[in-house]
Amino acid sequence: MLDKETRDEILQLIRQNVVPAIGCTEPMAVSLCTAKAAEKLGCRPEHIDVWLSGNVLKNAMGVGIPGTGMIGLPIAIALGALIGKSEYQLEVLRDLTPEDVEEGKRFIAENRINIQLKPLCPDNLYIEVLCKGDGRTATAIIEGSHTHFVEQASDCSQEKETVMPEEERQLNLRLVYDFATTSPLDEIRFLLKTRDLNMQAAEDAKKGNYGHCLGKTIDRPLAHGIFGNSIFSHIISKTASACDARMGGAMIPVMSNSGSGNQGICATNPVVVYAIENENTEEELIRALTLSHLTAIYIKQSLGTLSALCGCVVASIGSSCGITYLMGGDYERICRSVKNMIANLTGMICDGAKPSCSLKICSGVSTALLSALLSMEGRCVTAAEGIVDEDVDRSIHNLTSIGADAMRMTDEMVLNIMTSKR
Repeated sequence: MLDKETRDEILQLIRQNVVPAIGCTEPMAVSLCTAKAAEKLGCRPEHIDVWLSGNVLKNAMGVGIPGTGMIGLPIAIALGALIGKSEYQLEVLRDLTPEDVEEGKRFIAENRINIQLKPLCPDNLYIEVLCKGDGRTATAIIEGSHTHFVEQASDCSQEKETVMPEEERQLNLRLVYDFATTSPLDEIRFLLKTRDLNMQAAEDAKKGNYGHCLGKTIDRPLAHGIFGNSIFSHIISKTASACDARMGGAMIPVMSNSGSGNQGICATNPVVVYAIENENTEEELIRALTLSHLTAIYIKQSLGTLSALCGCVVASIGSSCGITYLMGGDYERICRSVKNMIANLTGMICDGAKPSCSLKICSGVSTALLSALLSMEGRCVTAAEGIVDEDVDRSIHNLTSIGADAMRMTDEMVLNIMTSKR
């Protein structure tokens, strides 16, 4: 068992990165920043200027805003200014009513919002909001993570490397595994909340036709004829359904991971469904969820909060580790699952948060199951193949180097394509 100081540092890391969120985290972060600026202003804003990094803009353009029936940033900004409460963090619009939505629509129609791309941002996650009203101005800035407010704007004319806070424990896969499998159960039992919220999101998806209804489609007779009424189809359905609802703007909370609700869903629901159908014990489920979520957090430490690499790649690696553990896999088998995942999914681009994210999540979860099965059969992609290294941590860093550095030009082209469409 790890010493208590190490466990406490890792627990703090988990609690910082696994938090409830309503709606896609990028527009909610913009709404949160707007709410903070409006609170500092002390009156109803007359005009709002918003500057965003490319990755924030990309992830906020095409996603449903919970409780509004609308997509995109203008309504998120308007409601953040009118009724948002910054104390709610990523649940900033928790108190939304239909009357508020109508007021938000009027605010937009009066052309009070100006949204711009912040050039040469030093961080992929950057939000700056300036509220004007009653002869005063107030500014709020979020940078680095979805709820991290800073006092002043960064110098965006210079590139900088992402620097982790000094107090944050740097992870490796062995440390992740040891923490998940040996920590006292009562210290990590709180991760069952990820099951409660994210599986409920899958149930709530049945109440409407959200997004592309991928989860519902996998549950229909035609899909059962193709995929079978199996653990595989149940995992895909429960994971996709929660994503459908979240991307479609359902007013439901999910437990996010590393600033992404979809990552939280993808790190949770496949593990939970497998544990239920495989009749694993509650302790095994808790440890598998811990392994899944902490693996995702570990990978994001070097990838960054937002990147050109689709977050489902990261979260699916986590869920593959969790499922491998539930299958009876030890550390070596979990390492094999990670390598199998990296050999398959590296390069999947992020082209923004949107209803079709459920398709990518299905690809990730399918690969997670395949990788776990291969690993349990003793099969593993070798260091002679592609970017996989003999050392699992080097393999992970090969993945994140591609996602964070090599795919930057891809990210710019994706954003250019998205913003150039009519």
